[in-house]
Amino acid sequence: MKKSHVIIASVAAAAMLLVTSCGKAGGKEEAKKLVVWSFTDELQTMVDKYYKVDRPDVEVDYSLTPTDQFCNKLDPVLASGNGAPDVFALEDAFVRKYVEQGDKLMLDITDVYNEVKNKMIPYPCEVGMKDGKVYGLSWQACPGAYFYRRSLAKKYLGSDDPATVQKAFANWDAFLATARDLKKASGGKCVILSTTGDLYKPFQGARKGPWIQGGKLVVDPAMEDYMEMAKTLKDEGLEGRQGQWSEGWFAGFKGELKDEAGKPVEVFGTFLPTWGLHYVLKPNAGNTAGDWGMIAGPAPYRWGGTWVGAYKGTKVPKLAKDFIKYVATDDSFLTRWAKDTGDVVSNNNVINAIKDTYTEPFLNGQNHYAEFAAMANNVDGKLNQGTDQAV
Repeated sequence: MKKSHVIIASVAAAAMLLVTSCGKAGGKEEAKKLVVWSFTDELQTMVDKYYKVDRPDVEVDYSLTPTDQFCNKLDPVLASGNGAPDVFALEDAFVRKYVEQGDKLMLDITDVYNEVKNKMIPYPCEVGMKDGKVYGLSWQACPGAYFYRRSLAKKYLGSDDPATVQKAFANWDAFLATARDLKKASGGKCVILSTTGDLYKPFQGARKGPWIQGGKLVVDPAMEDYMEMAKTLKDEGLEGRQGQWSEGWFAGFKGELKDEAGKPVEVFGTFLPTWGLHYVLKPNAGNTAGDWGMIAGPAPYRWGGTWVGAYKGTKVPKLAKDFIKYVATDDSFLTRWAKDTGDVVSNNNVINAIKDTYTEPFLNGQNHYAEFAAMANNVDGKLNQGTDQAV
């Protein structure tokens, strides 16, 4: 009898060890290790300063790769499943390339979207959606605006008030009429843009349909209008004949652009998105800081952005979804992120709570955040396709 008790006790102990070890093995999803790949250090800042503080039990293995090398690193591991990250960032230029692969590559996060959709700006969610399923979400909105020199607006339009200036840019016909008025009033000295390259994104945003429809290339009338507008501005001397991102383009921000004869050229304004204000215009404006204003311009458009998605074969799908939900939608985190960085977030709850607290000295005290928030809700996110880069 004693021997049998010993055997039973031994079997019970072995069973308990088996259950315990299985529980530990099966609990690796809850063991909280996440592999994250990105091309932007923004996501790393989110992880280090916010996510790890709010999720101290989660270990994050973060890898940063330059944008031009990122797809070449990501594509083979997603295709093979060997060494694939759990979560990865996707840039605006190539996000649709992956989203359109759907369940073949990406983890379906529609359940996360359904929990948060009522508070999110629609267009970033539309970009991450394919056939009704969501594979990527973004923490930011990147609507575009037209930035103008206030001193030139007073000089040639009679007012630098954004509402008044917007009337002069209400649509593309008004834009062209204003360009001609500026040339006439300035004696040919003031141009509406330094380059026709600035027109591309606004006209792209004015399209009614994507580039590829029914397997065929479709040139939307808006893009024909773009080419016509660019030709008119160039032929009539209404733009500065510079290239986008060139020295001349930046010189226009400073008020230092000169023509071929060395004569000063006044650049009235430029088209840029949210990040363009902080990372393009402000660092390159020189002594013109404070002399700028911002309006919606003739058409809603967007430019840039980062999405976050997950690999379909991740061993930690719950953790991956929690990470995406946190960085792309969480009210508390995005409130802190917006206040710390000035980023225009994609969460309307956060926007509505903070938008009236902003003034931007560079824009002479104008509330850029509230303006951008209003613009973001007019952007169409269904125009993007994975073939856009090739087109």
